[in-house]
Amino acid sequence: MSKLPDYPFTPQRFEVRPGIQMSYLDEGPRDAEVVVMLHGNPSWSYYWRKLVGALAHPASGKRYRCIVPDHVGMGLSDKPDDAPGVRPGYVYTLQSRVDDLQALLRHAGIDDETPVTLAVHDWGGMIGFGWALSHASQVKRLVLLNTGAFPLPASKPMPWEIALGRDSRLGAFIIRAFNAFSSGASYIGVRRRMPAAVRRAYVAPYDNWANRISTLRFMQDIPLAPGDPAWSLVEAAGKRLHEYADRPVFVGWGMRDFVFDHHFLAGFEAALPKAEVTRYPDAGHYVLEDEAADLLPKIRQFLDRHPLQQG
Repeated sequence: MSKLPDYPFTPQRFEVRPGIQMSYLDEGPRDAEVVVMLHGNPSWSYYWRKLVGALAHPASGKRYRCIVPDHVGMGLSDKPDDAPGVRPGYVYTLQSRVDDLQALLRHAGIDDETPVTLAVHDWGGMIGFGWALSHASQVKRLVLLNTGAFPLPASKPMPWEIALGRDSRLGAFIIRAFNAFSSGASYIGVRRRMPAAVRRAYVAPYDNWANRISTLRFMQDIPLAPGDPAWSLVEAAGKRLHEYADRPVFVGWGMRDFVFDHHFLAGFEAALPKAEVTRYPDAGHYVLEDEAADLLPKIRQFLDRHPLQQG
């Protein structure tokens, strides 16, 4: 892949499952406080690039260790098929994502005693809080950007654009054949038009039918009712969300997000009433694109004000 704007990092790779390589960033001092950044669908670690630079390689001030995966099928990670009998195959479910995150952290030397900050966006919230179901004591701070950690609120209708991809063959075909989800998100996910080179970077990993498998499978895995594969994890995470109310929480929210909108924000505010919330009335889903100039220093200041305690 050609040079990517604002992405001067050299991704690392490891075998997260037999025959399947995961790409990830591990930037900053090895002994620094750990910030785990989790992207959603249809983005990849590129979404976090400016925050990685601001935390791991600041011009001055404290440095943080930033661990940022590309989930399997996304970004620069391998994109295995999931057809029966294919080897190496992969099951594109939330539980697989949680297991992959645990494998990555173990590979990076993050054990059960290492305190971490979770920074999550979009479906990264489900992955992060799914992992935290068995690692809650490690999660010392939270940075939440237009994300979720509980089932679709009862008052929130499922957007038709998501339902089309999740539930119809036509929607699935459009996503795989025309990269409709990734390409569309690069336009409608922001209120301030992305520079062309940045938009190309977002969609570059999904350049053919085979490489678009995960953008579709992520959508098809959205749980709406008991019996859906991801339901039990998401329901459990939602029931336990209030347990983080005693920890520092920063929320940066683009209010023009048509999926993770005010309904989701209200869910977090109810469970985490002491959270520091910044609303951006004219920002979209990719709030780090629309509001980087304001968000980056705010997140740095939040982390600096709440240093992690070892043990």
